[in-house]
Parts: sequence; C-alpha cells; structure tokens
Amino acid sequence: MLSPHEMTTLMIAWDAPDQIELERDELVTLIEHRLIAVDEPASGRRRVQVTAEGRAVLKAVLRIR
Repeated sequence: MLSPHEMTTLMIAWDAPDQIELERDELVTLIEHRLIAVDEPASGRRRVQVTAEGRAVLKAVLRIR
C-alpha cells in the first residue's frame, strides 16, 4: 500500500514530471514497486516516467473517486 505522499508523488510524476525533485524519498518506493522509472536521455537530464503499472494504479484511484 502506498502512503499519501507516495500517491501524491505518483500523481505529480504523471501530470508534471519536470516538477519532481529526484531526491524525494518517495521515489525509491515507487521505483521498487515499478510504478515509475527514471530515464536519462541523451541530454543528460534525468526524467521520471510513470510505468504501465503506475498508470494502472492511477486509473484505479480515479475510478474510486
């Protein structure tokens, strides 16, 4: 189960990935659960991406609301 902070971080990663601070503790949990991945493109700037599993979690939350 994700904490409220982890869920919020997942939502931000989906909606505004450039706004995520890569030092956030919540990212470790989200990566371990394979809900996000951190990519490093040729530009050298790391970027957070929500995985298919992460999108499934977000869709499930939207259905509950």
